[in-house]
Amino acid sequence: MTAVDCDVLVIGGGIVGLSTAYAITRAAPGTRVTVLEKEAGPARHQTGRNSGVIHSGIYYRPGSLKARFAVRGAAEMVKFCAEYGIAHEVTGKLIVATERSELPRLHALVQRGRENGIPVRELGPAQIAEYEPWVRGLAAIHVGTTGVCDFGAVAAQLARLARDAGASVRYGAGVTRIGRRPTAVAVRTADGTVLRARALVNCAGLQCDRVARLAGDDPGMRIVPFRGEYFELAPSRTSLVNGLVYPVPDPAFPFLGVHLTRGIDGGVHIGPNAVPALAREGYAWRTVRPRELAGTLAYPGAWRIARRHWRYGAGELRRSLSKRAFTDAVRRLLPDVTPDDLIPAPAGVRAQAVLPDGTLVDDFLISQSPRVVHVLNAPSPAATASLPIGREVARRVLEAL
Repeated sequence: MTAVDCDVLVIGGGIVGLSTAYAITRAAPGTRVTVLEKEAGPARHQTGRNSGVIHSGIYYRPGSLKARFAVRGAAEMVKFCAEYGIAHEVTGKLIVATERSELPRLHALVQRGRENGIPVRELGPAQIAEYEPWVRGLAAIHVGTTGVCDFGAVAAQLARLARDAGASVRYGAGVTRIGRRPTAVAVRTADGTVLRARALVNCAGLQCDRVARLAGDDPGMRIVPFRGEYFELAPSRTSLVNGLVYPVPDPAFPFLGVHLTRGIDGGVHIGPNAVPALAREGYAWRTVRPRELAGTLAYPGAWRIARRHWRYGAGELRRSLSKRAFTDAVRRLLPDVTPDDLIPAPAGVRAQAVLPDGTLVDDFLISQSPRVVHVLNAPSPAATASLPIGREVARRVLEAL
């Protein structure tokens, strides 16, 4: 049998990778776990660049992993934050219809919420004003289990707990090669270090499909990165929003639309839109990585998305390039906002799995091959659902051992 340095190597130090390491140490004490993260610290990408919302699970197809894990994960995340003194608040949120054409979709969300076991309350215009005096809409639903927290702090706490249980978390350890043998998996990092393990977990987020191919597996999908751009309300205008306010989403897309989020710091974030990123970690238009962009452009699924959804994409692009157009989208919910009220805020990039036929993978996607577990689609609400996701991945890798 090949000598190994640890039992399980986890690639990726975002909230899903760290939750997986934590779950392994809890489920099987004594299992030797090493987390490899290419950045200098945890949660530098999707985990640390989202809106911080603890999602209720209302949007997701009943019985799906997203629905089950988000509903369970939201309650667990609130409990975890309370236990470890991490800033959080259960605020509730409104999902607001501003046009009559949205009312059937709003009513469908009420039914979906009930099927997923989520308490929802239907509101008329006067009741909307009781929660959000400055928000205008024809009807809304109130979802009481939604909240906000600091997911970066959650990831850091998971890293501490995993380390306390004996795991090793190595930062600045980008993976460059993966080799497989019948009894072990070997990984080489950028500094030339070679680590051998009995099993490997791929939680590499924006790089997960590339890591899968390094491991010799065909992921059957490709990550197409979408940048989500945010503004924040000027401090003098944050009183316009009390909590969380969302539009009625279009079920054809995994994006929830431009929404209003009062965070744990009292600031109000507005966004995100969704535009193609020109690099896997392309947080600005000026960030272009030609090889990564060429890979996206060469992928048939990317062109099929563009052909199928060009009108939606054109609207998102317009809002990206025009602050006034972005403001107009916000004004559907919050009529008193002006362009001067909006201050640019840091962007995020969503790692969206896309199939070759152009289908946007709607659910969490976890696949397996001998001694390897790949998390291939874990965008929002993965941070909310990270504790259940971590347990599920831990279960699979421990079975593989």
